[in-house]
Amino acid sequence: MTLTDHSGRTSAPHDRRLIVAPVVPTESALVPLGVGELRLQGGFWADLQRVNAAGTIPHIEHWLEREGWLGNFDRAAAGTLPEGRRGREFSDSEVYKYLEAVAWELGRRPDEALEARFRAVVDRIAAAQEPDGYLNTRFGRPGQEPRWSQLEWGHELYCAGHLFQAAVARERSQPGADDGLLEIAVRMADLVCDTFGDDGIRSVCGHAEVETALVELARVTGEHRYLEQARLFVERRGHGVLEDIEWGRSYFQDDIPIREAEVMRGHAVRANYLASGAADVASEQGDAELQSVLRRQWQNTIARRTYVTGGQGSHHQDEGFGEDFELPSDRAYSETCAGIASIQFSWRLLLAEPDAAYADLIERTLYNVVATSPSPDGRAFYYANTLHQRVPGAAADPDEASPRASASLRAPWFDVSCCPPNVARTLASLESYFATRSDSGVQLHQYAPASLRTRLANGEEVALSVQTAFPAEGTITVVIDSDAEKEWTLGLRVPSWADEALLTVVPADGGATEVRTVRPGSTGVTRAFRRGDTVTLELPVAPRFLHPDPRIDGIRGSLAVSRGAEVFALESVDLPEGIADVADVVLDPSSSPSEEGGEVFVTVRRRTVDDAAFPYTTESGARTDEPFRVRLVRYHDWAERGPSTMRIWLPTL
Repeated sequence: MTLTDHSGRTSAPHDRRLIVAPVVPTESALVPLGVGELRLQGGFWADLQRVNAAGTIPHIEHWLEREGWLGNFDRAAAGTLPEGRRGREFSDSEVYKYLEAVAWELGRRPDEALEARFRAVVDRIAAAQEPDGYLNTRFGRPGQEPRWSQLEWGHELYCAGHLFQAAVARERSQPGADDGLLEIAVRMADLVCDTFGDDGIRSVCGHAEVETALVELARVTGEHRYLEQARLFVERRGHGVLEDIEWGRSYFQDDIPIREAEVMRGHAVRANYLASGAADVASEQGDAELQSVLRRQWQNTIARRTYVTGGQGSHHQDEGFGEDFELPSDRAYSETCAGIASIQFSWRLLLAEPDAAYADLIERTLYNVVATSPSPDGRAFYYANTLHQRVPGAAADPDEASPRASASLRAPWFDVSCCPPNVARTLASLESYFATRSDSGVQLHQYAPASLRTRLANGEEVALSVQTAFPAEGTITVVIDSDAEKEWTLGLRVPSWADEALLTVVPADGGATEVRTVRPGSTGVTRAFRRGDTVTLELPVAPRFLHPDPRIDGIRGSLAVSRGAEVFALESVDLPEGIADVADVVLDPSSSPSEEGGEVFVTVRRRTVDDAAFPYTTESGARTDEPFRVRLVRYHDWAERGPSTMRIWLPTL
């Protein structure tokens, strides 16, 4: 039996190798529905995908060419390196992430011109590969440092990992493509295994990433030794195989073996990439102990080291996690790449063990980190995502790369530009994080207008459409578009923020309507669905106050406002004339947030404090005026009206 998906691709219904998605476990409780099986049909995320395709992807290619990071491959092929090499030691990886984004985009929407550009870049990369498969423009040639001589900082394996993921994206979206990218990746992967296997260099890369990439390459090619090499990298880390540095080996997650760690620590991107790779290894090898360890680390990290936005990383100096409850708003690093890596980790855990909490964090991070980074035209980005801007930012020069954490407004490019192509590859493959299937049915984890078509293990073909204006509105209506001979279950996530959600089932044949209240978590409807049946989930999305854990020092005595998973912020541009800074107002907590015309308002008071020779006195010197209402802005829309001060957590004193 065959099944034709939205793209016209025909495949055996249960051959996971043909799923078009970044993560496809050989076995898992839930099976991802890839590009083609689910298609976004408008709304918030489809709009961002259009911007990504029209704005971000060509923008990235322009800057890769302009900065010379693509040209590095030409110099390698010509034998002129190291003379003229441009960019940091990891600049090759941005080229590979760009290719991955293009591969997913071509899988969604074939485009002859984009296909030609993709092939042209692959040709330039192929020309730079050495006879034994080695591929890196920073190391290994005359005049350069030797291969594998800078494992702490060199990023050779990290770059290789992104090459592998680009090749996986291409093979899954265009099986058997003759551009040669998969062959390039396989040759490099074989060299990695030969070099770092049991009889080779017993170390790891300072920046985890190759682990998850090797597992996905194993899943695509069927080559078991790639999986074994990923396992070796995961198990070696934490035994002091890397040189110590000023921030300690925890920066590399090389201080504690992964099976002994209680919480994520060190560089936030590295930590999440390592956890993702470990989750892949656990999945492929049926390692329940490792899976349990990763679940514990995830839970502790969310409870103690994650911002209200879903962002992670509170240290600028090492782009890392702080200690428990060390979550300062004004010094939040919350790197865009860390948010993306967190989504990757959460998604792998969700596939292995269905739990709505994983999808809750994905939702929060998508709306408040991933959607916050790009500008409306997709040509400028946040690298770090502060929760409190104390001084108005300075507009970035549109023709110059910016220092990564110094960009107080979105910037077109960075000296370290990992975030723009990471956003691009995430948005291009976004459908694959929205829904899954299992032996019993289909599960919807994220909500957007979409059409879905897949086949279950019992042979039932499932087709449905999701109709919603979410997140602007809380009504999600699922319309069944196929008749079933056997029962199956439609699973729906009830977000943790949705108290007293309402579920309504209306049969197409005029049967009795079912109405029930559902609690946060997962709910489902089981029946032999008929074409025209509707299942409606009503989520309460009224704005509300959030209280911080009192152990978070920097925001004690403050409140934030959220509407669903979207976090809101106060910007100085919304303050009345005569009040220039968000620091000059305090929240009136006695008046709840309100919503009018799709906009959210809170009541605040102007605060006046007299300057003193010493800012600590026996009595409060603060005075407040009469209350007034002020508009809040969705955090992912902040700084789109020019420089401003901004804060998410509003003090009440």
